[in-house]
Amino acid sequence: MFENLIMVVFVLGYACIAFEHQLGVNKTAAALLTAVVCWVLLACQQAAVPGLPAHGLVDSLGHHMEGTSQIIFFLVGAMTIVQLMETHGAFQVVTDMLKVRDKRVLLWVVSLITFFLSSVLDNLTTAIVMVSLLHRLIDDRDERMIFGSMIIIAANAGGAWSPIGDVTTTMLWIGGRVSSLRIMEMLIIPSLISMLIPLAWLSRLLKKGAVAPVERAVEDKPVGSRRVFFLGLGALVFVPVFKGLTGLPPFVGILLGLGLLWLITDMTHGAEREHLKVPQALHKIDMSSILFFLGILLAVAALETAGVLRSLAVWMDSYFGNKDIIATLLGMLSAIVDNVPLTAATMGMYDVVRYPMDCKLWELLAFTVGTGGSILIIGSAAGVVVMGMEKINFLWYLKKISLPALAGYLAGVGAYLFLYRLIG
Repeated sequence: MFENLIMVVFVLGYACIAFEHQLGVNKTAAALLTAVVCWVLLACQQAAVPGLPAHGLVDSLGHHMEGTSQIIFFLVGAMTIVQLMETHGAFQVVTDMLKVRDKRVLLWVVSLITFFLSSVLDNLTTAIVMVSLLHRLIDDRDERMIFGSMIIIAANAGGAWSPIGDVTTTMLWIGGRVSSLRIMEMLIIPSLISMLIPLAWLSRLLKKGAVAPVERAVEDKPVGSRRVFFLGLGALVFVPVFKGLTGLPPFVGILLGLGLLWLITDMTHGAEREHLKVPQALHKIDMSSILFFLGILLAVAALETAGVLRSLAVWMDSYFGNKDIIATLLGMLSAIVDNVPLTAATMGMYDVVRYPMDCKLWELLAFTVGTGGSILIIGSAAGVVVMGMEKINFLWYLKKISLPALAGYLAGVGAYLFLYRLIG
C-alpha cells in the first residue's frame, strides 16, 4: 500500500515539475515537497509495521544523504569556481579563440569540445563550464536553448565511455565490473554516434547565417583574469587526478581547488576589489537549481528505499530475460529516475561471479545509463543543471530534443552490439 502511495506521490511531483510554467509553481518547490512527502510515507510505513527497528529508516536516509551531500558540495564548489572565472572575464580567453560565427559550424565545434572535455572532467562540470561559455558567445535565447540541449547530449555521451567521465561508469569501474582501457575501446564509437545523430538533427533547427554577437560593454579585463582562468580550469581537471591519487571523493578535490582559488584571489585583490572575491561569487550561483537537484535525488532515494526500483528491475529480468533488452530499457528508464540507484540496483541483482568484469552486460549498462538520461532534460545531472542555468522548459525539451536524443541513443546501442559481435 505505502509503496503504491510513494509511487503516486512521485508521479504527481514529476508532473508538477514537467508542467512548471502552466502551474506557476517553481520546480524546486515541487521536487522538495515530493522528496519530503515520500520519506514521510516511508516513516508511516515503518510505524505501521510492528517489529521494525526505529533507527532503520533514519540510517537509510543518512546513507543516501551521504552520497547526495557529496554531489551537492561538488556542485556548489564547481559552480562557484565557474562563477569566479566568469566574474574575472576569464572565459573571454576561450571565446577569443572561437572565431567561428556560422551557427551550425559553431554548434558542431561546441558539441565536440563538450564531448571530449566531459571524458576528462565529469559531465556535470563540463555542462556548467560550457553553458557559461554560451553566454559569452550567443545572445539569442532560443538559439542558446538548442546549444544548451546539445551540450547535455554531448556531455552525457562523452562521460559514458570514460571511467572518470560519468558517475555510473565510475561506479562500475570501482566495483570491478569494467576495466578502464576496455570500456574506452568498446564505448567511444557508440558514444560518438549517440551524439552525432542528434547533432545532425538539431543543426537543421538553426537558421543559416552568422551568430548574432553578444552585446557587451567594452571594458578592461580584471586583474588576474588569465591566471584565474587557468587556475580554475586546472582545479576542475585535477579533480579526477586527485581522486585517483588519494581515493577521496571528488567533492574533496573540488573543495581543495576552491580553497586555493579563494586564497589566491584574496591575496591578489586585497580589500579594494571585493566584487572579484569568492563570497560575491557564492552570492551569484543558482541555489534554486542546487535545491532542485537535492529534491530530485532524495525523492529517487525514497523509491530505492521502498524497494520500488529493485522490484522493477527483478520484474524486467523475469519478463524480458534478454539482458540486452533489459540494459536498453534501464537506460531509457534513467531518463525518468536517477541513473545512480539504477546502476546500484543492477549491480546488486547480477552477481560478479556469474557476470564477470568486462562482460557485455556491464559494458552495455555503462553506455545506456550514461546516455539514456539525455532523452529527458531531468534525466541526468547535466540536464538538471542546464535546465536551471538556461531556464529551459521541460515540455520544450520534450517536443524539440527528446526524439533526436532517443534516435541517437538507440543507434548507439546498435553500434555497441555490432562492435561486440565484431570484436567480442
